[in-house]
Amino acid sequence: MALKTGASFVRLNSLRQAVRLLSTHTRPEIQNGGKQAGFPGAKAAYVTQMKFLNENSYEPIPIYRVMENNGEIIDKREEPNIENETLVSMYKTMVQLSQMDKIMYESQRQGRISFYMTNYGEEGVQLGSAAALLPQDLCYLQYREAGVLLYRGVTVTEMINQCYGNCEDPSKGRQMPVHYGSSQRNIVTISSPLATQMPQAVGSAYAFKRMPNNDRCVICYFGEGAASEGDAHAAFNFAATLDCPVILLWCVLFSSQILRQVRNNGYAISTPSSEQYRGDGIGARGPAMGLHTLRVDGTDTLAVYNAVRSARDIAVGQNKPVLIEAMCYRVGHHSTSDDSSAYRSLEEIDKWNKEESPISKFKSYLERRGLWDDEADKACQKEARSTVLKTMQEAEKKKKPHWKEMLEDVYYDMPPNLQKQMREMENHLKKYGEHYPLNQYQSE
Repeated sequence: MALKTGASFVRLNSLRQAVRLLSTHTRPEIQNGGKQAGFPGAKAAYVTQMKFLNENSYEPIPIYRVMENNGEIIDKREEPNIENETLVSMYKTMVQLSQMDKIMYESQRQGRISFYMTNYGEEGVQLGSAAALLPQDLCYLQYREAGVLLYRGVTVTEMINQCYGNCEDPSKGRQMPVHYGSSQRNIVTISSPLATQMPQAVGSAYAFKRMPNNDRCVICYFGEGAASEGDAHAAFNFAATLDCPVILLWCVLFSSQILRQVRNNGYAISTPSSEQYRGDGIGARGPAMGLHTLRVDGTDTLAVYNAVRSARDIAVGQNKPVLIEAMCYRVGHHSTSDDSSAYRSLEEIDKWNKEESPISKFKSYLERRGLWDDEADKACQKEARSTVLKTMQEAEKKKKPHWKEMLEDVYYDMPPNLQKQMREMENHLKKYGEHYPLNQYQSE
């Protein structure tokens, strides 16, 4: 498959264009002087030789990258023009995220919170994409994009309060930990069910498109398991047919064994992608469904930045949807409910943690630019750790939301059935309140 390098996108909006990209040995001989059929569903050449196509009929989509593992720029023309202050801010956010993951993961293991999910190995996707967007762009996250929230200005305090479900939690204790959201920063609250956010994101993008002089796009993050849900296919189709300004960013969490074959073998928790789908990853679905598509090295922060910045230009400037397949590796367990050593080797995890770390790559790049050094890094790590520890200690001392919060803020006018439950609960606590730790909850 002959593709331009750089931030160019695979533009395969019809079967005719897709056929043109087939290598010559996979193409049946064209008959009738190349006469094209004019069926409503497809415009393609007639042939007299029958040939079924499968995933091996096409070369895999190439992976766009900017940096080597040591932070060296491969092609200077592809180095993005990012201000030094912004580059340092991106790295500091990576460090803050890493420290929060370490401490909050241990917090769950100590029984202080009920659940947590780390972001190890995906920092490049999160920070590269967040930096490429504008503040007015709307973000639909899954549950492993905490770096996007931090970069957009959501504080460590807000996030830890949410994990602890205390009285300062914006969701008032109703959500699982790590299900953040911030309307002020244009971040839609995270939902647990896989792919729920995908058709919602496309709908929001369509609403933006209908606005006069629209300058906003929507970005939707999703992972391995979400791509196997029916909502994913519906989102792809609506995005393409309605020409919505949306960026669909898929994080591929692959196995190193399959990487050598330019394939991905990610995990939806513990289910390998080979048991979810066949073919050349999710990226191959993009051209087939009419989406501008790019595959990018998700451990390369600068490559992700270029990809999302160019995708935004297409989404806003042309009102066209873009699918970006970001290849990365989930170093941590899927969540605190998972033990990934049951389905992958510790050697594999260690290899990716050391050799393909997005944080290490980006740090090396900053050092080459003269923007960072070991002394600055030690100070940054110490400050980030101190911030999380202090915030965590404060969060667990705060009271829980008033028990009425579990019934309020759902409807504008509380329906009769909830009013009945409220009265029953009030009467119950009046009679048996001494048996409950009400002193740990806010009072009216």
